[in-house]
Amino acid sequence: MSSSKSHDQIWDEWRDLVNMAPQELEDWLETSESKSVGDSEDSESTGHKSGRQIVNIKRTNKDDLSDDQWDHMATVVGYIKRHLSQGGPDDDIEHSDWRYSLMNWGHDPPKEE
Repeated sequence: MSSSKSHDQIWDEWRDLVNMAPQELEDWLETSESKSVGDSEDSESTGHKSGRQIVNIKRTNKDDLSDDQWDHMATVVGYIKRHLSQGGPDDDIEHSDWRYSLMNWGHDPPKEE
């Protein structure tokens, strides 16, 4: 699947939207909250699997990223934008499935403020 966006565009949006550090995301993925949200294929949700890929991408130098990693970055950017546009809950965003799902994709909404 090729994206119409350039790598530079994807990179800029990725840097803006994926606001969790690799270790922070890795720690999050170990929590029961992380594992409680998302659609499941097998025993792991799509978002959870994505989170593990995001950790690897964040630990890879930009010049060393594979085509598959670039494709995944574009997917992540698209997911986060769609999810944010739906808006979160009016109260208790901190403990919402909405936030937990975004965090599996490397974005923690409270960090925006």
